[in-house]
Amino acid sequence: MILVAPRLRRGDRVRLVSPASFPSRELLAESADVLRNWGLMVEVGEHALDQWGYMAGKDEDRLSDLNEAYRDPGVRAVIATRGGAGAYRIAEDIDFAAVRANPKPLVGFSDITCLHLALWRNCGLAGIHGFLAGPRAAAATRRLLTSAESTTLHRDPRAMTVDAEVPGTAIGDLIGGHLGTLAHAVGAGLPSLAGAVLFLEAERSIGLGQIDRQLTQLIRSGALRGVRGVALGRFPGFEDYVDRDWNLVDVLKDRLGSLDVPVLGGIDAGHGPDLLSLPLGPTAVLDTEAGTLTVESAVS
Repeated sequence: MILVAPRLRRGDRVRLVSPASFPSRELLAESADVLRNWGLMVEVGEHALDQWGYMAGKDEDRLSDLNEAYRDPGVRAVIATRGGAGAYRIAEDIDFAAVRANPKPLVGFSDITCLHLALWRNCGLAGIHGFLAGPRAAAATRRLLTSAESTTLHRDPRAMTVDAEVPGTAIGDLIGGHLGTLAHAVGAGLPSLAGAVLFLEAERSIGLGQIDRQLTQLIRSGALRGVRGVALGRFPGFEDYVDRDWNLVDVLKDRLGSLDVPVLGGIDAGHGPDLLSLPLGPTAVLDTEAGTLTVESAVS
């Protein structure tokens, strides 16, 4: 059963937290301004700007900010200031009872995928893969937080992942996010993907071999058994990258082709500037002929 939180309305309280890495003061202020311009009351977690190595403070402090946001019944959405690293260290210590008692959407992507997966596995909570930086990103996230209507993302025909498509249609709960985070969750809290439409995105901080390893780990672990379709988001930095005659499309076709399910490329969500946002958890319809991914709302 999917747990869907109420949609945001003007005057609602929202909280910015840093469960992974720390943002700059400028980025935090920009995010707060965006939310205030929507008519929301913005609060900032106590440790949002803490620094502990590459993380926003010690594990217990990042977890405390996250859990306090879920325990406060007046907070209506939890928004991660950024991704980075460290969310995987606290994902299984979320107060899931508080989440179930007072559901509210989590907004974030990249390393925040760990939290989306944990909230889905333990509570069935729908969330939002997205961010606030950039006018298009902010507009997309605002719509997903304030409207109970479904959203349709259209294939970008210029994206190289379009060449990795496998024709067909698929229907299932939309689960996924950052490819590396999903692969690293095998054996460490990855929820069942059986019956799901899988969303994947990654950035070019890694090579083709690592993309291959991550997809292979998901396949050989059995994690992708029963997946009904795959939607490919952004893979920035791979556009002109070739490794011994193979490019990203070759790896995707070789690995995902073995699943024998529809694959839709060119969904403009993931890493990079001014990304689109999409719900995670609700039912999605993938249609390669139409070039669309239609997802039910993450809020009611």
